[in-house]
Amino acid sequence: MKAVRLYDAGDLRVEEIDAPSSPPAGFVNLRIRAAGICGSDLHNYRTGQWITRSPSVAGHEFCGTVMAVGEDVENLKVGDVVAADSRMWCGKCPACRSGRSNICESLGFVGEVCDGGFAEEVQLPERLLFPHDAALPAKVAAMAEPLAVALHAVRRLAATPGEPVLVVGCGTIGGLSALLLSRLHDGPILLADLNAARAKMVADLVDGVCVEPTKAAIEAVLQEKRLRYALDATGNVRAISSALDLLSGGGALALVGISHGKLDLDPNILVEREISLVGCHAFSDELPHAVSMLPGLSSALAQLSETLSSLDDVPDAYGRLLKGESSRLKTIVEVSD
Repeated sequence: MKAVRLYDAGDLRVEEIDAPSSPPAGFVNLRIRAAGICGSDLHNYRTGQWITRSPSVAGHEFCGTVMAVGEDVENLKVGDVVAADSRMWCGKCPACRSGRSNICESLGFVGEVCDGGFAEEVQLPERLLFPHDAALPAKVAAMAEPLAVALHAVRRLAATPGEPVLVVGCGTIGGLSALLLSRLHDGPILLADLNAARAKMVADLVDGVCVEPTKAAIEAVLQEKRLRYALDATGNVRAISSALDLLSGGGALALVGISHGKLDLDPNILVEREISLVGCHAFSDELPHAVSMLPGLSSALAQLSETLSSLDDVPDAYGRLLKGESSRLKTIVEVSD
């Protein structure tokens, strides 16, 4: 079968490899329908930071059709269409036992610690697979995983009803967070991104307002209201520092981007203004909820994505995305749909 495998930083190859064997007990074989390219895929390709096995079939955002099931598989059958969880957690450490599998002490991710979704087929534990509406287009179903990441961030932010929220960075997770805020939160949504066209695309979709991330610009938009909540999806330490400066007291800044560098932070800012700095890692129990939301968000999600027609196109897409040359928030390869 055809697969896209990461060997080392900067070394991504489209190859013919053996298809998965018959699934062992508790495992399922999938035919991949569609898979999305994530910012963390690009980060791993650029830096090699999370390469723990080489080569490994990349990709952790995908959906598929069940082809075969092993013994003890109870909830899935051949022909079911499913979205995949990206997290490989142990289930035994204190974090897992407390229900926080997203911060498992030995957490790994599909596409890194095991083969992922940039292939024609994959084999995964049943526990990672969630059925979805069979009528969903594959390119929409493949966005269940990043939608769960955004849902976790929005929940962690926990903005008070009616309060404005600033989303910094309108890439995949920032854009999806804004989309969810437009459905789950009743306050104004402000959007800031260096890419003005991308920010406008998201703003038009969520009835938000594009702003320069300055106090004067935000005060002009909000007038008598104060900005107490923000979500950073850039990971840029300068953007994070600026967002903190913009917040009035009594709110929170949620961080969901992968950062480079260190933040020079005066903790008195948090103390005196009672601002919570909230880390958001992957997701915990949000994937089933995200899957259930896909039908209602299908049209919006389709507008935010572009599609590739073949796995052969993935390496070139990595290069294009690293150069910032995509006009959409998500690039998805349609494999068998």
